[in-house]
Amino acid sequence: MAKMSAPKELAEIAPKLVEVTDNVLFDDIWERPGLSQRDRSLVTVSVLAALYRSEQLPYHLGKALENGLSVEELSEAITHLAFYAGWPNGMTAMNQLKKIADHQPSA
Repeated sequence: MAKMSAPKELAEIAPKLVEVTDNVLFDDIWERPGLSQRDRSLVTVSVLAALYRSEQLPYHLGKALENGLSVEELSEAITHLAFYAGWPNGMTAMNQLKKIADHQPSA
């Protein structure tokens, strides 16, 4: 599984943001033992979808699949959150999941 990191091209204009993203968020928070990577991915995808953070969502949907979540589990989570976070948020997240799922190798 590839280590997560901030986009390196951002270091040109925001070196500190890239540094704390890599060192604090991905090396510390994502590695804490209290939750599995799988569970952290489910939480992250749910929050990004609920808050309509559609620019970050595709990356984290892909990571969620790498971290052991299935397309079906992500679909179920997005369906569930649509009733709490809003229909447009759920539909946008589902459309992004569909694009990623369409490019997944068949089992």
